[in-house]
Amino acid sequence: MVLGALSAVGPLSLDLYLPGLPELADDVGASASAAQLTLTACLLGLATGQLLSGPWSDAVGRRRPLVIGAGAYVIASLACAIAPSIVTLVALRFVQGLAGAAGIAISRAIVRDLRSGAAAARLFAGLLLVTGLAPILAPVLGGQLLIVTDWRGLFVVLAGLGALILVGTLLFVPESHAPALRRAGGLADTLRVFRRLLGQRRFLGCTLASGLAFAAMFAYIAGSPFVLQNTYSLSPSQFSAVFAANAVGIIIAGQISARLIARLGSRLVLGAGLATGASGGVALLAVVVLGGVGLAGIVPALFLVVSSIGIVIPSATAIALEGDPSTAGSASALLGLAQFAVGAVTAPLVGVAGTDTALPMAIVIVTCGLGAVAAFWLLVRPQTTAREPTQKARRRALLHREL
Repeated sequence: MVLGALSAVGPLSLDLYLPGLPELADDVGASASAAQLTLTACLLGLATGQLLSGPWSDAVGRRRPLVIGAGAYVIASLACAIAPSIVTLVALRFVQGLAGAAGIAISRAIVRDLRSGAAAARLFAGLLLVTGLAPILAPVLGGQLLIVTDWRGLFVVLAGLGALILVGTLLFVPESHAPALRRAGGLADTLRVFRRLLGQRRFLGCTLASGLAFAAMFAYIAGSPFVLQNTYSLSPSQFSAVFAANAVGIIIAGQISARLIARLGSRLVLGAGLATGASGGVALLAVVVLGGVGLAGIVPALFLVVSSIGIVIPSATAIALEGDPSTAGSASALLGLAQFAVGAVTAPLVGVAGTDTALPMAIVIVTCGLGAVAAFWLLVRPQTTAREPTQKARRRALLHREL
């Protein structure tokens, strides 16, 4: 439960205040694109922070960076609540993301400390039961809180949630990275590890594919508040309901993928998830360009795009972290960097044409979805000419060797 909550720091930071994003822009006198920069800043912080905290946890263990990061997240969230201008808020959102990134990167490394292969993929899928609650509850909670408070109050709530995560970490997360496996080579050693990881086709393919799939989802996160509320006239509560339904799709898809991974292997499941997301993007673009369908066409297409994340992330993460357990933190950091950095680049693009059209959001989503499929096809798929062995087949092979 605590590992899932640590993984949910990113969705919590991004989704809770989404219903208040138009109000935030009006309150500080900012444009839609300027308000979306608060999303970009947080995404950049989440990306950069993982690049720092992952290797740090390889060197000193997992627990200390987790505690420091959670404490800093609480302080940064409170500072966001009193930000006097959009420039200050953007800067503080970067710090907030920087602090929250420790939980995301290190929770994945802890899973790798405990599991590997298909078992790790199933555990990552299980974490989606907890992580998936964040995008369901956060915008719903944000929409309801806006009835009694403003967007600043939402950051106070984030600080409180961060404090609960900090307490849970102190009470329930032991050290999982054995001292014998820790690396203390400093910056030069970290850079060598990064270079070696990026030289592996499998790791690079999974990193690019999951990063582009995440970018498609972040384009949805950045664009949907304006598209669905301004263009299609949904209220904040109605928008929260649509957002929650898509998040339910992530959870359902995650649990389906956990079962499929045991039978088909992580790579085939990853390919299916990427194809699902790309299909949703193509359908979305067709609906927007052709017109005349409205929400009846846009909502199902977005559901496919978002729910596919529940299939993509567990399998891609398990495949990417299959290597040396002593570098699990660094591998998790690079994986997270790709996911959040690419998302940070794409998020502002959905608002460049204003808030009266869904076309920029659709173009970004379909481009990222097709790019993710291409990365998988070129870099991950060629390494597997046969289906991965299932858990039962592995046990049978082990028994055969013993006999």
